[in-house]
Amino acid sequence: MAHSYTPGLTVTDRTTLWKKRLLPLPGVVLVERGQTVDSTTVVARTELPGKVHVLNVVNQLSILPADIHDFMLKKEGDEIDRGDIIAEDNPFIVWLKTQVESPISGSIETISSVTGQVLVREKPVSLDVVAYLDGVIKEVIVEQGVVIESTCSLVQGIFGVGGEVWGPLVQATETSDEILRPTHITANMCGTVVFGGAYAGWDVLQKAKDRGLRGLVVGGIDAQDLNTLLGYDIGVAITGTEKIGFTLIVTEGFGVIPMAQKTFNLLSQHVGHKVSISGATQIRAGVIRPEIIIPLRQGEEQASLANEESTKSRDGIEIGDQIRVIREPYFGQIGKVISLPADLQTIQTESHVRVVEIEFQNTARITIPRANVEILEE
Repeated sequence: MAHSYTPGLTVTDRTTLWKKRLLPLPGVVLVERGQTVDSTTVVARTELPGKVHVLNVVNQLSILPADIHDFMLKKEGDEIDRGDIIAEDNPFIVWLKTQVESPISGSIETISSVTGQVLVREKPVSLDVVAYLDGVIKEVIVEQGVVIESTCSLVQGIFGVGGEVWGPLVQATETSDEILRPTHITANMCGTVVFGGAYAGWDVLQKAKDRGLRGLVVGGIDAQDLNTLLGYDIGVAITGTEKIGFTLIVTEGFGVIPMAQKTFNLLSQHVGHKVSISGATQIRAGVIRPEIIIPLRQGEEQASLANEESTKSRDGIEIGDQIRVIREPYFGQIGKVISLPADLQTIQTESHVRVVEIEFQNTARITIPRANVEILEE
């Protein structure tokens, strides 16, 4: 029987990650291959060109463009400070003199005798790329960045917003199906990554921001609360650059959905450990999942390796697999595969597709397209 590729969310207590950390422009790499780094280590640095400002000097001095060089006090390449006089005329009556001041600190980029304009550029901005996770430099990419190898526990969520942050992991609820309340978010959680619960409402999200949490990981949220938090309706583009005060990762979906027990148990085992998280999400082509990375300590690596079962490459979804639905009307729900019909079946859109029969806890069986589910990988 033919297999259908099914994407999956990884929830595993041991894996090896290789993360590329690259500069947007050529720069200098500050670490060496084999060097141990932590999340805060600056691995590469470059300078971003400053913003360009246009000064219409000929209009201000009432001169011809061809004569502009005769009135310039600065030449191309000269460094300037905000308020410096870069050009002036020479009238017969001194107090009628007109001067052109620089609006910024930077340098003279170009002086045009065609347009009569002077371009001034702000000083370059230094940009550092940090390691983001604890690990070892596996590869150095000259003038571009590095590849970091880390042995870690990994949890992928279904959706997230906010950038890369790190901090100690704190458990907020006793069980995976408990609703997260504002009282769960306390003052001593400032600077931490907090997890727990089946749902976080608007009051919890607001308190997480007010308390200075670096990250919040929860089973489900309300879509409208997310839009309120962002200040706009979330689209289908990649997330991860939002400035909301903390990084939010949803592990199951929208609504009140208990965090998967395996996810909750894995996170509970690492309470107090440093974690690195990212809310970057892209559901469509080039899938990117929000992630929680927990670097393993040496003793944990050895214990995990000793207990690790050998894994086989998968050809596709199999009977007995735990899966998560990634399309409405069952979005975010978790079930078990009980049947994989071999023949194509017609769905409501009149398309002929391969389907999967799944069973949710305490509900009847349903049949949906295989493209609408993803495997919960071990």
